Amino acid sequence: MDDWQVNSLKVIVAIVLVLLNGFFVAAEFALVKVRGTRVHALVKSGRPFASTASWLVERMDGALSACQLGITIASLALGWVGEPAFHHLLQPIFENLGITVEVSHGISFVIAFTLITSLHLVIGEQAPKIFAIRRPETMLLWCAMPLKMFYLCTFPLMTALNKTTSYLLRFVGIHGGSEHDTPHSEDEIRALVHQARAHGELTSSEQQLIHAVFEFDDMVCRHIMVPRGEVEFFDINKSINHCIAQLRRTKHTRYPVCDGSLDHVLGIVHVKDLIGLDLDESFEWKSIMRPPRKMPENIPISKVLRQFQATHQLMALVIDEYGTVIGVVTLENVLEQIIGEVEDEFDVEQPSIVPDGPDQWIVQGSAPVDEIVRKLKISPADADVDTFSGLLTHRAERLLNPGDRIELDGLLAEVMEVRDDRAVRVRVSRPKKDESRETKV
Repeated sequence: MDDWQVNSLKVIVAIVLVLLNGFFVAAEFALVKVRGTRVHALVKSGRPFASTASWLVERMDGALSACQLGITIASLALGWVGEPAFHHLLQPIFENLGITVEVSHGISFVIAFTLITSLHLVIGEQAPKIFAIRRPETMLLWCAMPLKMFYLCTFPLMTALNKTTSYLLRFVGIHGGSEHDTPHSEDEIRALVHQARAHGELTSSEQQLIHAVFEFDDMVCRHIMVPRGEVEFFDINKSINHCIAQLRRTKHTRYPVCDGSLDHVLGIVHVKDLIGLDLDESFEWKSIMRPPRKMPENIPISKVLRQFQATHQLMALVIDEYGTVIGVVTLENVLEQIIGEVEDEFDVEQPSIVPDGPDQWIVQGSAPVDEIVRKLKISPADADVDTFSGLLTHRAERLLNPGDRIELDGLLAEVMEVRDDRAVRVRVSRPKKDESRETKV
């Protein structure tokens, strides 16, 4: 075999080493990028080589060590075989062109080094790495069987390498097993959901539902309850006809039954229980009412939902730390935090914010302060308040009166209506630059 044939064979070996390097690079990035849950799904679906891929994922540290060993061997062998092979093939060409031996040697060396480096970077590194990152599951299935065979053949060496690596990590203070597939945090999942929405994998409604579920457990009962001043209840001291007229006017499903006020709640009545009864003056509410359920104001609404599911009673009284009833909460209030506002045929709720001209809005005083902060882009409240009325009262540092004007981070809030010492309707506007700024009350 002459020198030309030997050098040609070395070039072929160099190309094989480049491809082998690319194989181990692709396998390594596919192992790191792929999610264990997706591999389990592939196994369940019966995809070829999925079980082998799962076997490798379960031995992540060893499999990655095998990839690193393969990359190292291929790279070292390529540097030993590749550059000299190309150099010896190119040098005779330059000599035949009449170039001196010294110059042709230098030129062929530079070209051979550049060529083998380019092949190594493009085919042996970049292309397989990018493909593995974008299609980790496909690449892992392709590489699974050869990588497993290489892993088993080099297992003693892998064990020694892993033991050495673990010792060095412990030496610098890193302990514990492999954590290549650690769970995502809530913020990471939110970012993934946003990316999925941007790429069309999720709809806008699905994205909103997922975000609402994350916020669900962070909210407490006080934030969603119907406040005491807005609770409709039956007073046993009033006539039955008065209560029926109240029922026809308010059209709710459940009512607390009280002795004078919410300070003396006797029970909860469902309007279905009134069907078929003789509603005369001899009627007694105690015959149909159920025991009242009470919940502390700071209980997470996820626990409120579980209690509703367990007791099958879908209204509860909300009490503060002193045992005073401060409102009621229903299943509808809880579910609206996930799926949004739910209004039946009888709901007449007004929107929290209604445009009222350029840079001007009519805002309900009972609107949640977080919603107002988000929509009007004002700074968050620095006090423990739940409603826009509470925020205005905190800023004013006194009870509100109709006509009061309060500055809110460049906006001007004018109290239009007050009921039971609470702002009911507020006009919020953005003053023009040439107008004098109002003094904070």
